[in-house]
Amino acid sequence: MTTPVETEIIEEVIVPGKAAVTEEVVAPAEIAGVAAPRGGGRGAIRGRAPRSGGARGRAPRERGEFDQVTIDVRRVARVMAGGRRFNFSLVIVIGDKKGRVGVGLGKAVDTALAIDKATRDAKKHLITVLRTKSGSIPHSVQARYASSTVEIIPSEGRGLVAGSAVRTVLDLAGVSDVVTKIHTRSKNKLTIARATVVALKKLRSK
Repeated sequence: MTTPVETEIIEEVIVPGKAAVTEEVVAPAEIAGVAAPRGGGRGAIRGRAPRSGGARGRAPRERGEFDQVTIDVRRVARVMAGGRRFNFSLVIVIGDKKGRVGVGLGKAVDTALAIDKATRDAKKHLITVLRTKSGSIPHSVQARYASSTVEIIPSEGRGLVAGSAVRTVLDLAGVSDVVTKIHTRSKNKLTIARATVVALKKLRSK
């Protein structure tokens, strides 16, 4: 006995100047020449084998070249004629922990778009930090950016002694065995992070 072909019309699209296009779904059992089992699981209905406890066949997700940390997120409201409009401002630090680090700022109406912009901006401003064999810096440096002043002092065996955005920048740059000081009362993480980058640019080999 021949099993009838099971078909279901999904959608009919009429394009001007062209014939109507109709998509059909044929029962998977009819394609294989075997009658579809009744009362089967999801695999029988959708035409695929039931799930097993093994691997799903997905390729492992590759780890990016840089680690990234969001250090500041702000929601900015503008009062317009029709009401308030919100924008998001994000500050992101990226680094490979091998000497390269960058700070980026992104602004957009959506957080995902703001993150994308901030990441691209950070990659444009990547710097390479001069480090010693132990991961420290060759000499003390101090720099100012806007309202923030940062000082970085090498200290063998102390590890990374830092706070605020300075710690994030130095950690992603792979710098250790240093002591840092923020000489101003500014709490702006963007200016603190950029002051740290400016200080790291001043490093010179002895």
